[in-house]
Amino acid sequence: MIARFNRVDAGVRYMLFASLMFAVMGVFAKLLSASMPSLEVVFFRNVFGVAIVAATLLKHPMEHVGGRPILLLFRGLMGFLALLAFFYNIAHIPLGDAMTYSKTSPIFTALFAWLFLKEKLGPWGWAALLVGFVGIVLIAKPSGLVLDKSAWLGIFSGAGAALAYTAVRELKQYYDTRAIVLSFMGIGTIGPLILMAVSPWVDMPELDMIFGQFVMPEGMTWLYVLLMGLFATLAQIYMTRAYGATKAGIVGAVSYSNILFSIALGLLVGDPFPDMWTWIGIICIVAAGLAVAQGGRKG
Repeated sequence: MIARFNRVDAGVRYMLFASLMFAVMGVFAKLLSASMPSLEVVFFRNVFGVAIVAATLLKHPMEHVGGRPILLLFRGLMGFLALLAFFYNIAHIPLGDAMTYSKTSPIFTALFAWLFLKEKLGPWGWAALLVGFVGIVLIAKPSGLVLDKSAWLGIFSGAGAALAYTAVRELKQYYDTRAIVLSFMGIGTIGPLILMAVSPWVDMPELDMIFGQFVMPEGMTWLYVLLMGLFATLAQIYMTRAYGATKAGIVGAVSYSNILFSIALGLLVGDPFPDMWTWIGIICIVAAGLAVAQGGRKG
């Protein structure tokens, strides 16, 4: 009994630390966005991870059957686009709001699993989805029936990540986990390089979340780049440890602490304190995510 409690306690502690590291990563991404386009921030975020995963391959080569290259490419592309939307929002809206949008992915994952994987979604599951979408509206605060760019990108950051996660559930049967991770980080490294290369010839200000010219980091900016990569890596490591230490449902619930950490750290870099409707929206999204994770798919 004591050993079981210690495993749960370790998983909670690991996930709390990972959530804090993700929030700190967001702070450095926000600081970097003041001097470079979001596209470039995404590049530096991913190139750091590619180097780390590639280093593991030298010691332990991949072992998998393969056979689903299109789905692997789709997972990488959707993950990259979702991350691009997420980092753009980090630069333009409060960090807590950007993180909350990204935490809608479990809600969309349940919906996509019902659509594409034919998983059951019972009455409580549908109720949870409705509550989650109400939360999204409360945070987005649409003017009439019109959502602004950050709201649409926020929704896409959650939905795009959910599509990527749904693909991962299928890909795990065919590929080494590192191959799946590299499909995301590899595209997230090469994609920005291509987009930054063509950006000087593109004059479309409304697509500034996709295009942006490379800005050579200078002085403290290099330190921010390194720290962003370091904290992102620590977050991934401890999140993985958390899921290995205790039940996924417990770890998933604790992961929502990321929102509170992001709000607190966002205040330190000039974000406004969330208003009442934003807090209600956050509560709705967290409640919906927890409900789906804890059995919303049961009939």
